[in-house]
Amino acid sequence: MSFRTIVIFGKRNTGKSSLINSLTGQQTAIVSDIPGTTTDPVRKRVELPGIGISNIIDTAGLDDSGDLGVRRVTKSMEAMDLADLALIVFTHNSFTALEREIAETLQELEIPFLLVHNKSDISPLDPELLVDLSAEYGYVVEYSCIEKDPEVAEEYRSELIAEIAGVFENLDDGEKPMLEGLVSASDNILLVCPIDQGAPKGRLILPQVTAIREVLDAGAVATVLQPPAIEHHMSKGVLPDLVVTDSQVFAQVAAVVPQEVPLTSFSVLLSRSKGPFKALLEGVRVLGDLRDGDRILMLESCTHHASCDDIGRVKIPALIRKVSGKKVEFDFIAGLDPIPTGEARKYRLAIQCGGCMVTTTQLRRRLARVMRDGVPVTNYGMTIAYLNGILDRAVASLL
Repeated sequence: MSFRTIVIFGKRNTGKSSLINSLTGQQTAIVSDIPGTTTDPVRKRVELPGIGISNIIDTAGLDDSGDLGVRRVTKSMEAMDLADLALIVFTHNSFTALEREIAETLQELEIPFLLVHNKSDISPLDPELLVDLSAEYGYVVEYSCIEKDPEVAEEYRSELIAEIAGVFENLDDGEKPMLEGLVSASDNILLVCPIDQGAPKGRLILPQVTAIREVLDAGAVATVLQPPAIEHHMSKGVLPDLVVTDSQVFAQVAAVVPQEVPLTSFSVLLSRSKGPFKALLEGVRVLGDLRDGDRILMLESCTHHASCDDIGRVKIPALIRKVSGKKVEFDFIAGLDPIPTGEARKYRLAIQCGGCMVTTTQLRRRLARVMRDGVPVTNYGMTIAYLNGILDRAVASLL
């Protein structure tokens, strides 16, 4: 289900933007001989052979200077939090204290990385430096983004992609299929997918699509419908083996689906798939002990236009205030914007969205920072289930 995020670091004019263009096969990033051409991180989603869908992020040069340059470097370093893998690009055998600092930071954060010696057609990697860096950090990939011979250029590209794929093959981020252990061949799985104002135009959301694919892969039958059609479907006399619903209509669906039929939601399944499941399940209990003046941090992992039907900014806050009867305040952080150091401590609880648009590594790293500040965490699906009094039923099949 997940894609991977590759973040490219290095000094100015080492060919980071050329490298991203070479990997994607497109003019994704602006390239010039002027140092500092890349000012803000440039993102490109691409399908890489043997890897699948990947987000590649090109960052500004880490040796940028001046007030604006410092801000650019700060923005580049924030991209480190997004990385499943980092590429440290250097040229002309110049692996300095700056590159070493980046490598050490990545090691401390347990983020895997590859060293890429770019422009190797102009200045080949020194054998002694290769031995030293390989012993200290692992394999060094020789590369050239400006190789004119198509066959040689493809050899460079194929080798780098193979090294990236090798890292990802050995990377265990703990994610498991959403429906692991819940679906068998010939099962009838009912998926409730409301199409309302908050639904994306012309498509289903990623967890719904993923669930359909996993049902089909298991050799089971996927029945997809909207909430108004559930009662009619149930009246046919053939009960589904599992019902998975959008969390927003949890209560409506629970009222129609017989108790003997397992029921959960896409968001709750994501909490088990991408975790940390136990921490999220424990954290939701805080909602039963809220006080006036408590603040809750809402973490949205994708950026979108908030509508009057918005689940995280409107519906969940309203439901929490209604059920708790308390004057609770909410703050919102969209996308993967950083949480200021120590700021999380002022919150009684942090509620994360399902996290379908971020990698498991990104999601867990984000929640770990909040938990390190002593703040309990939970997610949208568990929150809605708890507030509707159906949490035990929603997680029963997952325990």
